[in-house]
Amino acid sequence: MNYTQDNDKLYRYLFQNRAVRGEWVRLNQSFADTLNTHHYPQPVQNLLGEMMVATTLLTATLKFEGNITVQIQGDGPLRLALVNGNDQQQIRALARVEGEISPDMTLHEMIGKGVLVITIAPKEGERYQGVIGLDKPTITECLEDYFARSEQLQTQLIIRTGEYEGKPVAAGMLLQIMPDGEGSPEDFEHLATLAATAKDEELFGLPAEEMLYRLYHEETVEVYEPQNIQFFCGCSAERSGSALLLISDEEIDEILEEHKGSIDMQCECCGTHYFFNKEAISKLKATAQAE
Repeated sequence: MNYTQDNDKLYRYLFQNRAVRGEWVRLNQSFADTLNTHHYPQPVQNLLGEMMVATTLLTATLKFEGNITVQIQGDGPLRLALVNGNDQQQIRALARVEGEISPDMTLHEMIGKGVLVITIAPKEGERYQGVIGLDKPTITECLEDYFARSEQLQTQLIIRTGEYEGKPVAAGMLLQIMPDGEGSPEDFEHLATLAATAKDEELFGLPAEEMLYRLYHEETVEVYEPQNIQFFCGCSAERSGSALLLISDEEIDEILEEHKGSIDMQCECCGTHYFFNKEAISKLKATAQAE
């Protein structure tokens, strides 16, 4: 069995005669790349994995070009957890921790008073933002509630994080009644009951089609070509340099003197370092003025 064949892939599928659609995703290298330059506590790592799976599944439900940002803001030791993904299934994530987070902390203990914000930004058309109260025990339940309220569609989310063969993995499934109104609640409940039997080792270790067959061998399921998922930060020397242009000349000189003539701008998301000396900063300013 080739376990790796469906790593970092997203599958969409449709149940014939049931008017229910589904998605399946497994994040391996893309998840590891997100964690690579950070040393997040395990509960934060797990939460980011859940949010990355959720964001990937969300982008797949929307037929548009653009991106989605899912973020949690709170006043607890976890101040921010943010995931951004686009229609090309390029994804990135980061967290800001200010305080101690113990291994057994719950979502609400980490966040304190907080909200879940979903921002949908199509390349064309209006930007949409939804603010969701974190009044459920898990992110999964909060998102199911969001679908029920905002989309008015029966939705089931199954999201798991952990390790498989010694490496971090996050995987999940989404079931949703079709928005055309032809799906029946009974059909959805039947399929959701079957989906709920999925085991961690199946989500983490089986090829998508084999797992779907195990769950739905009595159903006719049409599975579409998968999309590849990859970690993509999008940072650059130009973007880091533009941030320096917002700082006064006096402050720049002070920082240069303090850091022996070079300013280190490190990307918060991927950890890449961009270095700027006085000459490089002068060129940035000249270019900006010319524009």
